[in-house]
Amino acid sequence: MTVRLEVCIDDVAGLDACARGGADRAELCSALDLGGLTPSPGLIAAAARASVPARAMIRPRAGDFRFGEAEVEVMLADIAAVRAAGLAGVVLGAATAAGELDRPLLARLVAAARGLGKTLHRVVDLMPDPVVAVDIAVDLGFDCILTSGGALRAEDGAAVIAAMVERANGRIAIMAGSGVAPGNAAALRRATGAGWLHASCASAEPSGGDIRRFGFGPAERRRTDPDRIRALKAAAG
Repeated sequence: MTVRLEVCIDDVAGLDACARGGADRAELCSALDLGGLTPSPGLIAAAARASVPARAMIRPRAGDFRFGEAEVEVMLADIAAVRAAGLAGVVLGAATAAGELDRPLLARLVAAARGLGKTLHRVVDLMPDPVVAVDIAVDLGFDCILTSGGALRAEDGAAVIAAMVERANGRIAIMAGSGVAPGNAAALRRATGAGWLHASCASAEPSGGDIRRFGFGPAERRRTDPDRIRALKAAAG
C-alpha cells in the first residue's frame, strides 16, 4: 500500500510547495503556530484554484475545543464559505467539558459539510481513549481522523494509532501526524499501518531584526519546503 501525505500549510506559498513536492492533500490553516485556525477567504479561494486538493481547518480561535453558540455560528458560516469556494473538504473537532467528543455539535457541523470530505482533527488526542473516537467518527460521517495517538509525537503514540487502525478496519482513514519526518516515516508506517501521514514539511528561516523588534513576526518563519515533501514521501514508501 502506498502511503499518502497531507501537508499542513498556512500561506499561499505552501500551496505551490505542495504541488511541486507531490503532496496528496493540503490542510489549509492560518496560525499553524497555534495548532491551526480557520484560513482567510483569500487563501481559501487560492486553494480552490490549486492543483492539490485541500481541506480547510474550521477552528475560530486558539485554545480549547469547547465552543459557544456564537462561535458555532461562525464555524457554520466558514463551512458554507468553504463549500461555496469549491474546496475538497473541512477539518473539524469539538469537545465537551469532560474531554469527550461533543457529538451533538459535531453532528451539526458534519450536516453543514454534507458532500465535502471531513477530517476529525487532533481533538481526539485529548480524549481519555482516542480509540473510542473511531466508532464515533464513523457514525457521524467523517472519512478521516488525524491523530498522534494521544501523545505529543506520533511515534510515541504509535501503539494507540495502530489500535485505531485496527478498530477502523477500513471504514475510515487514520492519518498519523505530529513530529512526522523522513527519519521516522517508514517506521511509523510499519508500526501503525496508517495509510496517511500528516506533516508540515517546513524549513525555518530567520526573520529580519526589525520584524522581530516591532513584533510583526517570530524569530524564525517556517516555510513549506517541496524538497522535504519529496523526501518524506520517498522515505515513507
